[in-house]
Amino acid sequence: MESDIHSRAPEQKAGIASVPGGAHDELFRAFEEFKSANDDRLVSLEHRGDVIIEEKVSRINAALDQQMKRIDELALRQARPPLDIQRKGYADASTREHKAAFESYIRGGESAGLRQLETKSLSAGSNPDGGYLVPAEVEQEIGRRLTAISPIRAIAGVREVSTSVYKKPFMTGGPSVGWVGETGARPQTGTPAIAELAFPAMELYAMPAATASLLEDAAVNIDQWIAGEVELSFAEQEGAAFINGDGNNKPLGFLSYTNVAESAWEWGKLGYVASGADGGFTSSDPVDPLIDLVYALKAGYRQNGSFVMNRKTQAEIRKLKDADGQYLWQPPAQADGRASLLSFPVIEAEDMPDIGAGTYAVAFGDFRRGYLVVDRLGVRVLRDPYSAKPYVLFYTTKRVGGGVQDFDAIKLMKFAAA
Repeated sequence: MESDIHSRAPEQKAGIASVPGGAHDELFRAFEEFKSANDDRLVSLEHRGDVIIEEKVSRINAALDQQMKRIDELALRQARPPLDIQRKGYADASTREHKAAFESYIRGGESAGLRQLETKSLSAGSNPDGGYLVPAEVEQEIGRRLTAISPIRAIAGVREVSTSVYKKPFMTGGPSVGWVGETGARPQTGTPAIAELAFPAMELYAMPAATASLLEDAAVNIDQWIAGEVELSFAEQEGAAFINGDGNNKPLGFLSYTNVAESAWEWGKLGYVASGADGGFTSSDPVDPLIDLVYALKAGYRQNGSFVMNRKTQAEIRKLKDADGQYLWQPPAQADGRASLLSFPVIEAEDMPDIGAGTYAVAFGDFRRGYLVVDRLGVRVLRDPYSAKPYVLFYTTKRVGGGVQDFDAIKLMKFAAA
């Protein structure tokens, strides 16, 4: 079974992967075999344990992970539309002028056109030491690609700003209210108390390198090349920061906030539910903590909830059954869908910790309301032909911040007895 999964290649047409329907069918077949093997494993554990069955389950589990990864890669390829917007007639004169000037700068280092454009627009800080703004369509394409491959950005709220800090006010205490009769006295209400959350945008950079022959090749789409080179670097750094970032020259990740037991939750902290055992689930009723985690979230948030965990944690949870013997984890119902757990989508984020003593390996919440990603408008590129001769470096920067904006919208599972 495992060899079949790895041997089948996706159908290709003009360099673009077809809709991964076959891969989706293979995933379902692999999951059915996994369930059968895992059932045998559970039966053997009740009696004496069988190393062969245990190894078989592990192999099929690994094959399921590979199949899920293959589907993710196919979906990612399809999320990469071509950047050749200018040829389709959508670009106006100023956009075409910016695009032409930017290409001259990237290919040959000619910056006069970009300097003239940014002088016209009164752009501050756009000198050769700070780099030049990429064309608008390239910036938008980088944003779309990051959304497609950065797991937290894909489910979080995103705000674009033109300043270095985004400040969001919230009400810590509202005006006093009450019921009154038709002719009853209406005393003056108290003044609401307002506080604010600040989300500074930190600088994120990538430095792709190009050869002279690539830059001289007129057939190479420079816009496409820039976006493709920086997307993975940006996405990896963002993904790690949105989860574990300490807020020091990077966003503050949601696992870096103070975490308290759900019974002691208060604003400014994230509540957690214990798994019931150090470094794992309890041997009896292992499903109950997951159900408790779901219902620790209020109904208004729960309807848009998602589980966030890494692939190893998902492999462990995939073995769990409910009281009726049904598996909690289910493969995606359609080719471009997500796996589900207790009917809620599962988001794979490899920067989440593994299951271990005291780790917060599973998060659940409405991340669109709970976590805010702040993007400062503008992506800049500085051409450096000197530092790594004979290669030309392109120092590419964008500013991004992030943090929890609603502490009631995200809950964690702590793998501990209490």
